[in-house]
Amino acid sequence: MKRLTGLITATAIALSGAAMANDKSDSANEAASFLATYEVTVTNLTKGQYFTPLIVATHSPRIRMFMVGEAPSDALSRIAEGGATDEMAMALADSGMGYDIQFSTNGLIGPGESRTVTVEANLRRYNRVSLAGMLLPTNDTFVALDALRLEKHMTQQTAYANAYDAGSEMNDESCAHIPGPIECGGVGQPFSDGLAEGYVYPSPGIHGMGDLDPAMYDWRGPVAMVKVVRID
Repeated sequence: MKRLTGLITATAIALSGAAMANDKSDSANEAASFLATYEVTVTNLTKGQYFTPLIVATHSPRIRMFMVGEAPSDALSRIAEGGATDEMAMALADSGMGYDIQFSTNGLIGPGESRTVTVEANLRRYNRVSLAGMLLPTNDTFVALDALRLEKHMTQQTAYANAYDAGSEMNDESCAHIPGPIECGGVGQPFSDGLAEGYVYPSPGIHGMGDLDPAMYDWRGPVAMVKVVRID
């Protein structure tokens, strides 16, 4: 009887261990089923504006690069005024809510040109994709796709990205305050004299009040087309 009991107990433990192993395997398989890789292709739709190298990130719905109507973060201001994406990348990473952070390569993105960036996502917890980059020549205008949702069963989607004013610098359209190399040809000094709007809003475009010719550099409507294609 003792032997039989011991055998039953050992068998039960073995079966229990096998069940636990299967549960872990099932959990791992379930987690893997939420992983996805995407190609994000951004096409510049403007006539005369250029995009600085873009930051493209997948992240939690709980975090955003910016909010319209709210004050810009320092990280966003650095993108909008000079095209610097390092601080935004660090902010996303440090938050614990960024998943994959990548950057476009091969320099500025000119009118009609495209760049493709490959990013990974976890569709259970990190199912948003955002991107941002400066428009040149402008004072503090940036192109952005804000928290586009990545659906598990959607293999391709197209979105249109607008231009936003960061509200961190006055729009004097002066080359003294706009970095090059487009039109102004140099390193502009941000114009921070307290006259900036102080909040993010849809960009009103170029008005010709300074050194920029609206016929060349103004735009209407979305400034970029964004194609998101799942590749695994």
